Amino acid sequence: MLQELTAALVTALARVGLATTDPSSVRLEYPESLDHGDYATNVALAYAKKKGVSPRALAEEIVAELEKADLEFVEQITIAGPGFVNFKIKDAVFAGKVVEIASGDGEYGWATDSKSKKVMVEYTDPNPFKVFHIGHLMSNAVGESISRLVQSSGAEVVRACYQGDVGLHVAKTIWAIQNKRQDLGFKIQESSTITEKVKWLGEMYVIGSNAFEDDAVAQKEIHAINKQIFEKSDPEINKMYEEGRKWSLEYFDTIYARLGTKFNNFFFESEVADAGVQIVKEFLGKVFIESEGATIFKGEDYGVHTRVFITSNGLPTYETKELGLNSKKFELYPDLDESVIITANEQSDYFKVLLKVFSLVNPKIGDKTKHMSHGMLRFASGKMSSRKGNIIAAESLIDDIKELVTEKISGREFGPEEAEKVSDEIAIGAIKYTILRQAVGSDVIFDSATSVSFEGDSGPYLQYAAVRAGAVLEKAKQIQDTGFKIQDMPSIQVSTLERLIVRFPDIIARARAEYAPQHVAGYLIQLAGAFNAFYATNVIVDEKEPLSAYRVAVTKAFLTVMRNGLWILGIKIPERM
Repeated sequence: MLQELTAALVTALARVGLATTDPSSVRLEYPESLDHGDYATNVALAYAKKKGVSPRALAEEIVAELEKADLEFVEQITIAGPGFVNFKIKDAVFAGKVVEIASGDGEYGWATDSKSKKVMVEYTDPNPFKVFHIGHLMSNAVGESISRLVQSSGAEVVRACYQGDVGLHVAKTIWAIQNKRQDLGFKIQESSTITEKVKWLGEMYVIGSNAFEDDAVAQKEIHAINKQIFEKSDPEINKMYEEGRKWSLEYFDTIYARLGTKFNNFFFESEVADAGVQIVKEFLGKVFIESEGATIFKGEDYGVHTRVFITSNGLPTYETKELGLNSKKFELYPDLDESVIITANEQSDYFKVLLKVFSLVNPKIGDKTKHMSHGMLRFASGKMSSRKGNIIAAESLIDDIKELVTEKISGREFGPEEAEKVSDEIAIGAIKYTILRQAVGSDVIFDSATSVSFEGDSGPYLQYAAVRAGAVLEKAKQIQDTGFKIQDMPSIQVSTLERLIVRFPDIIARARAEYAPQHVAGYLIQLAGAFNAFYATNVIVDEKEPLSAYRVAVTKAFLTVMRNGLWILGIKIPERM
């Protein structure tokens, strides 16, 4: 319908003397209220000055031409305000589409326009030897949703995770293990859980970080350990390093499984550093220069800031490793159409420099690489700090929310295993929705009680609507088809629900184009509200009700869209709630 309406508007403009060769300049949008129609355009306001008439007068000319067109699906065209043109679509069109969705393959909303494309999305990026914290949770929710949006267009998605397994943070941890382990009166046993082991590594990191800041001798020792790790020159340090790295990666895998993410590639700093160093050396004198014993990129010459790529000690910095990483990405996948990197906002300036360097070193990588930044997940205590040890671990937040959910569903007929599974799915859904409901770059103020509410603007509210629809469809299996036929549709008066259901592909398309999952989240809240109103005002399953089969079809179409929309957000639908 959008394509046909757009084409009709372009034709109408041409007939009133305003020919355009760019159909994208003719925009159709959804009115804020369905009382104003199903689609609206401000084309008359946009072109009135060019013709030298008032927007209202131009709107009247355009509507006159549109009424001559063969738009069988349009019931009414009206003019509102200073010159907005509104279209009301026939109820039968929505009813027919809903029946089509209900009898379809369940893939309503998915597109194929990008089936020849390949896109890599890099996200989460936790560092071994450090806590998998709520910032990583934020990156994972955003990155997984972006990956699924791209996937819904038919493109092949390569999910990537870049992990800092070398660097000062590792040296700080190993220094603490060497110097403080016995002082703590605690030794990790083979029987310790992976969570206990990783928690202990986090404690060691905090001790090492504080020593690095406060003790000049410790700082010198940590720098020496960092060099030994990079060179792999000390057997004892190598052993501690390999063991700690193994624990961290094993632990991260448990978190990924819980969040529903499966990465195609894991990249590590230790594996890309050498390649980055070679690139810096190759472009020394062209892109990079030597300064006070270090190798730098003089960013001021390009409108960004200066960064060190190789230190005066001869060690590669994060920037150099990023060069090696992104070179490796395109080496492994030379047919990548786009590489998307998702990090926190605080790395935005850093990536402005890197993207400029990419473009100078390899224009192909520079042109095809996009950086997206997300906000922080904040609480009353303010911003977290892994050095000070007051960060919130992702697993801790999930378990705290899960405990609240467990209290809410207590007393319901769940066995222990089912209650565990359901509460975990609801808790993760609550967190992901809270993160994804607003623009990606914005900070999120997390309210635990609101996040687990079964009513209003929350993930559990969406999950509950889907579960309710599923229960209706299970009940519907028990009755015979009441004989609803396609030809009965003209007599059906559709509700807001059907009109919203049909919008789903347009919502997904916009979210995909803008890399903006919040459009899907906001739409699903509207949709769930419309279904709950439909559920409250209609008898859906009733053998004696002539429209029961149609209402069941509406329910099935709703569940198809809700299931697909929640999948985009990375939120699972429990079997029961």
